[in-house]
Amino acid sequence: MITPARWFWWIGSAPRPRLRGHVVAFLLLLLLALSARAGDSQPASPERFDPDAPRPAEIAPPSAEEIDEAIRRGVDFLLARQNPGGSWGSARNTKDLNIYAPAPGSHHAFRAAVTSLCVCGLIDSGDPRPEVAQAIDRAEAWMAEHLPTLRRAQPDAIYNTWGHAYSLQAMARLCRRHADEPERQAKIKALMARQIELLGRYECIQGGWCYYDMEAETKQPSGPTMSFVTATVLVALAEARDVGVDVPRPMVDRAMASILRQRKPDFTYLYGEYLKMRPMREINRSTGGLGRSQACNLAMYLWQDKDTTHAVMRTWLDRLFARNLWLDIGRKRPIPHESWAQVAGYFYYYGHYYAAGCIEQLDQSERPYFQRHLAHILLRLQEKDGSWWDYPLYDYHQQYGTGFALMTLARCREGK
Repeated sequence: MITPARWFWWIGSAPRPRLRGHVVAFLLLLLLALSARAGDSQPASPERFDPDAPRPAEIAPPSAEEIDEAIRRGVDFLLARQNPGGSWGSARNTKDLNIYAPAPGSHHAFRAAVTSLCVCGLIDSGDPRPEVAQAIDRAEAWMAEHLPTLRRAQPDAIYNTWGHAYSLQAMARLCRRHADEPERQAKIKALMARQIELLGRYECIQGGWCYYDMEAETKQPSGPTMSFVTATVLVALAEARDVGVDVPRPMVDRAMASILRQRKPDFTYLYGEYLKMRPMREINRSTGGLGRSQACNLAMYLWQDKDTTHAVMRTWLDRLFARNLWLDIGRKRPIPHESWAQVAGYFYYYGHYYAAGCIEQLDQSERPYFQRHLAHILLRLQEKDGSWWDYPLYDYHQQYGTGFALMTLARCREGK
């Protein structure tokens, strides 16, 4: 091995002064180039949980105008695709290969979750056009009518968990939107309280949440807790808490304990507790959990887990950007978990949305570096019709993908 000391000995003992001069000049230029590259790729604070984690390559940052234009095109897509009743998505566009979705309950759940994500995307976009406000109002009326009756499809399919969780996030935004209308706010908060009550009903026996119960199919689900489902619910509960809705702390503590049981020392998370005896299976490694770790880190941080620090989130944001191909290679594949590291396509925009949430928790001075990388990824993936999608799911995928993307890009704007 050639150590620095050997380099300097060789340079000093080179037989010709001109050669020594060329070598010294080359090494100085190399050092300056490496220093400049390192300086360009570092955020304001270089601290990382894992200093050896991969760092993303340099990019050409997108402009504010490019971000705003993409957001507007995404909003236009959602306006054009809203159902007459105010919701988004349907059970149409079936294919020979569909995920397990017993009707009609599964599609009630999908439509509730997708409509909620679209409402979140439209509100977060900040688009002031009257037609956007009208679309949000129609969706709010649809949610008020349909969310009280949302239940699981049958004992083994608990997709309603997604509907309860994302509706909480949508209604938290609606509460802030109606800040000067106390009666309207009270109705929304009552509906939120009901969704939290239902989440308590469908909480797994060991704490946390899942979307399948393939075991005993009991009244209170016996299925194994899923780390990312639990994280999704915890983030939604934090938003409900922040607008003044009561969230039972024991339920939160049980959920956090379930995530801790699935957390590995490097802050990767098991896909589900059923894989606890196979922690190094591909799906449980950092490459298989790039999107999942963003959601779990955000959830644990929002509920004051002392070990989930800014350094942890910075490390995992770096990994997401540096190793994005692991998620991207699964994007648009029709079979869940068929890709490398058993990644499923529907984790793509999900993971980037929760990454934006992690960025939002960092100090203001640290955010631009990560925001630029995040916007750079999403802008190049927008479809010609203005949508984003990552997994073919009946007639829900373009709508939920666009909702996630709008929420993400809104957090990439300057000053956010």
